[in-house]
Amino acid sequence: MSDKTVKVRLVKGLRGVQHRHRLSVRALGLNKINDMRELKDSPQVRGLIHTVNYLVRVEL
Repeated sequence: MSDKTVKVRLVKGLRGVQHRHRLSVRALGLNKINDMRELKDSPQVRGLIHTVNYLVRVEL
C-alpha cells in the first residue's frame, strides 16, 4: 500500500449539524472553519469524509 494522503478542509460551520457529524469532523482533526489537515488515505478516513461531505472540501 502506498503512502498517499488526502487534504481535508472544513468549509462550513457546525451550527445546526447532527451530533454524530460533529464527532466525525472532530475525528478528522478539524475544529474551526478553514482548518486543513493532511490525513493518510484509508477506508476509515474516506468513510468519515463521506459522512460529512457537505461540510468539507477534499484536495488530493
